[in-house]
Amino acid sequence: MAGMTPSSDGSMFGGGGSNADFKKGLNKIYTWYTGGFIAFVIVLGIAEQMGLSRAMIGYVFLGATVLLYAGIGVMSRTNDAAEYYVAGRRVPAVYNGMATGADWMSAASFIGMAGTLYLTGYGGLAFIMGGTGGYCLVALFLAPYLRKFGQFTIPDFLGARYDGNLPRFIGIFAAILCSFVYVVAQIYGVGLITTRLAGIPFEIGIFVGLAGILVCSFLGGMRAVTWTQVAQYIILIIAYLIPVVWLSVKQTNVPIPQVVYGYQLEKVTAKEAELIKDPKELEVRAIFKARADAFGEKLKDVPAALAADKAAAEAKVAELKAANAPAADLAAAEKALAAVPKDEAAAKKAWTAGKTGAENRAKPLANMPRHAQQFAGDPNGDEKAKTAYDTSRRNFLALIFCLMVGTAALPHILMRFYTTPSVKQARESVTWSLFFIFLLYFTAPALAVLVKYEIFTVLVGTSFDQLPAWIAQWNKVDAALLSVADVNKDGIFQLAEMTIGGDIIVLATPEIGGLPYVISGMVAAGGLAAALSTADGLLLTIANALSHDLYYKMINPNAPASTRVLISKALLLVVALAAAYVAAQKPADILFLVGAAFSFAAASFFPALTLGIFWKRANKAGACVGMVLGLAVTAYYMIMTQPWLRTVFDVTSPVELWYGIAPISAGIFGVPVGFAAIILVSLVTPAPRKDIQELIDNVRYPTLRGDVKA
Repeated sequence: MAGMTPSSDGSMFGGGGSNADFKKGLNKIYTWYTGGFIAFVIVLGIAEQMGLSRAMIGYVFLGATVLLYAGIGVMSRTNDAAEYYVAGRRVPAVYNGMATGADWMSAASFIGMAGTLYLTGYGGLAFIMGGTGGYCLVALFLAPYLRKFGQFTIPDFLGARYDGNLPRFIGIFAAILCSFVYVVAQIYGVGLITTRLAGIPFEIGIFVGLAGILVCSFLGGMRAVTWTQVAQYIILIIAYLIPVVWLSVKQTNVPIPQVVYGYQLEKVTAKEAELIKDPKELEVRAIFKARADAFGEKLKDVPAALAADKAAAEAKVAELKAANAPAADLAAAEKALAAVPKDEAAAKKAWTAGKTGAENRAKPLANMPRHAQQFAGDPNGDEKAKTAYDTSRRNFLALIFCLMVGTAALPHILMRFYTTPSVKQARESVTWSLFFIFLLYFTAPALAVLVKYEIFTVLVGTSFDQLPAWIAQWNKVDAALLSVADVNKDGIFQLAEMTIGGDIIVLATPEIGGLPYVISGMVAAGGLAAALSTADGLLLTIANALSHDLYYKMINPNAPASTRVLISKALLLVVALAAAYVAAQKPADILFLVGAAFSFAAASFFPALTLGIFWKRANKAGACVGMVLGLAVTAYYMIMTQPWLRTVFDVTSPVELWYGIAPISAGIFGVPVGFAAIILVSLVTPAPRKDIQELIDNVRYPTLRGDVKA
């Protein structure tokens, strides 16, 4: 660690000496770190060949990575407010870009992106286009100007720009809401990965991963989180690229998957046409269609159907007991009796879900669209096909919009640009962020196509007794994520006989490609790094909003820095445990939770931030009304249309989608409402004070002429 000087509190990564020496020391540290990680994986690979068990490899990866992040947290510990909240504003642009990349590439990006592309094909590109476009908005409209303002948090900016605690308080509420929803998704991902990596129960895995999250953000705040995120980015990008490169070489002999996956997509498209017409696939689909019809018949008269099912199950048990049947047969019959719904409400719920699931599996390609098909329906077809096409295209564009605007307004991402030494470096760090994110985003479409080719051409048609071991292993983790059953009893695996969740595509890629298990462990470690890095930033955002913006700025302005940091640490622990509890309930899929966070951030923050920077006339009343209305409209639409939220809020009215827009894109309605409310209310109420308007001019125009120090 030559070139690094301990900070005044004795911790490493403190940033003593000049900026050039500081950056030189960082270069040395992370070069050795990268080499050490690669050597670690090679040593584990050799140990696997010598007989090290898979379980032990999982434990080693889990323990080593969590201890590594904990070590960085200990070395970066601090009680200094500037270090804790903004890492002393000394993070070089390239490292801030790497940390931002890790902060951005959450469990949803690492685990879910390629899985979404696998399941939805072209439609999944909305996530890539939205995220990339969002960083362009950050670079052009937000990052340099927010950095020039010099506050610690987004609610801090709102309080200063709009001159009061009310906009600050609304900002605190919105920051906590979108960050909490987002962090629940990350902790859910942590539980999923640790379960696969170490074989421990999902609920326990959540809290094991939580320990790794807390030790970083708890001890050193933004400083510890920053240097941990740099380390996590290195792990996650190596882990993501290696299996994809291997699949590319295996299938095409070319080690650049981003270049050749188009050729594989042509083969996948041809295979899709075969599978749609395959007699065996049609046979399985017919069985599921019959099951859906049977559930539909039961739902016509739930009380009678429930009574008949219960009577039949009881009669079967009695018959087997009377015949002194084998214990296994009797146990199966008793299990079937126990599975009969307890009451009419449970029966209706179970049969409705069964009908929906069977209907989906009765569709071609296991209910997946053709990978290269742009949108559902047909613009040249009948009225129904045209409507489906228009709705699909509308949702695609709405999702891109929400992800773009949401990315540009996520508090934990915008906080990162407060940590650079200057406005110029804030701009540069956005460029570096785009580059580091590009490495993964440019690879995800290739991974989805290569995995789909492997499953369609290698797995489909295989005998059930010869299926690879990873299928049974993932089925044990969570049958909802992966399950197979010989539906037509022919002993041969068909595509329609498998249900697969997008969340396991990346984690299972090494095994799908036939790589050693150590690579699977590395990929899981990469997914864990992605989830932990984002969770660190999100938890810190929530804790800082409560300790700095609520307690210090609104309740006790005379609180010393040490007290503020101590309160932030205590709140961090409370929020983390609450998020872990919610995640343990498996409230919704990762993708929806992340999408909801983006819509909340877009509707609550983006209008207030952009108008606050570019329109001097925007005032306190307008900002408050705009943030509240934008958030309220978005939340209302989600509650009325999203299945899980409808259950939580006991909504029983029929689902009515506005213009056919899915609930994940609810922000498309909240953002325009926010803009309109801020503009209209600001125009009919007094203008901001003259000194605030002069501050806006000072923030905007000097940044256009060069590097302005903050």
